[in-house]
Amino acid sequence: MFAIDGETLYSAVDRKPKRSRILRRIENARVRPDVTILVDHYEEDWSGLWWIRLRGRARVLDEGEERAHALALLAAKYEQYRAEPPDGPVLAVDVAEVRDWSA
Repeated sequence: MFAIDGETLYSAVDRKPKRSRILRRIENARVRPDVTILVDHYEEDWSGLWWIRLRGRARVLDEGEERAHALALLAAKYEQYRAEPPDGPVLAVDVAEVRDWSA
């Protein structure tokens, strides 16, 4: 789940059960902030296929105003986040490059 505000994509660590509260994708972003986000859509009818790739610099928001803003954006978009707001870090990606494709 993600929300976009201007040139920044936000994704939060939600309350779904996980093996660990320390997620590799978050720790990787802390160490190597150059990231790629890929979103794709599949259909049996291949004429409906598409993908979008975002490249940018990641920041991990553990607290603060920007984290609160990101969580508000996510809650506005996803009912699940209104019922159970994420309590983990938020991944912020400042997008520098966008590539996309569709059939």
